[in-house]
Amino acid sequence: MSSTITAAPSLQSDDVVAIDELRGVYRKLKGELAKVIVGQDQVIEQLAICLFGRGHALLMGVPGLAKTLLVSRIAETMSLSFSRIQFTPDLMPMDITGTDILQETQDRRREFEFLKGPVFANIVLADEINRAPSKTQAAMLEAMQEHRVTVVGRPYPLEPPFFVLATQNPVEQEGTYPLPEAQLDRFMFLINVDYPSRAEELEIARTTTGGTLPRLEHIIDAAAVQKFQELVRRVPVPQHIYEFAVDLVRRTRPKTKESPDWLKPLVSWGAGPRAVQYLILGAKSRAALTGSYMARLEDIMAIAEPVLTHRVLTTFNAESEGITSNDIIDRLVKELNAEQVR
Repeated sequence: MSSTITAAPSLQSDDVVAIDELRGVYRKLKGELAKVIVGQDQVIEQLAICLFGRGHALLMGVPGLAKTLLVSRIAETMSLSFSRIQFTPDLMPMDITGTDILQETQDRRREFEFLKGPVFANIVLADEINRAPSKTQAAMLEAMQEHRVTVVGRPYPLEPPFFVLATQNPVEQEGTYPLPEAQLDRFMFLINVDYPSRAEELEIARTTTGGTLPRLEHIIDAAAVQKFQELVRRVPVPQHIYEFAVDLVRRTRPKTKESPDWLKPLVSWGAGPRAVQYLILGAKSRAALTGSYMARLEDIMAIAEPVLTHRVLTTFNAESEGITSNDIIDRLVKELNAEQVR
């Protein structure tokens, strides 16, 4: 299948200036984080894409890879409030959202007052989210989807910008409650955090075993983050990029005619329409962060794996052959791209 490459509408001059400003901010952000975080450039890029694309991220990685440090320092450089919630089997929804407590007023009357929980922060780290029961996960799901929480029938809005970063430990699964597909679908990216290289690990040993870690400069505030989030939404997208995103997602579904024959025995369930939305938003965000004035095919291809990995469920046949979701997505992207350039 070939597709005609069409031009996208051009940006207003003010937005062009704003994209140049965002690129400079992103460059400064990476420079500040490099003072305390060694390596993890791709992880930092993907977190930034999610943040400015108004998405949430799920980090997969073993303990000790500086996930908490990275998230807290991102919040510091952006002058955003940060909270960490350690998910455990006995964690209750009210431990996340907050609860009403009975308080005595100055005139000695007793009234219920809402005490906010740790979810009321700009950046929330949900550590080992799969260790909490489904009822608690549902409370976090409402916050992620609706940007509000409901306590005793009353809604409480969450102050923007609001970004949830959840972590899962891929090694220890005893005593965990696997996240249902509906909740996984709320995460824009699944970000794999891998071990550092030998050179990076040597640098970690040198820089983290001496004095205290340096304080980071505040690069932007919450208002600027929201301004850039709005800017990302206005980044133009050519028609052929929309078509590439739709065709890619539709090919992940084994029961559709667009799905290639080789995929059908390997995938039990493909990605839904939200994957298309996140591919487009992610491409817009990556384009803006790298200083491009429109979304490009390379942006879609760069974020295809983190968007689709947790949305493509493999079969037993695939697992027995050692074929992962990443392998399937990589092949789909290469095949579709080859068809586009014919």
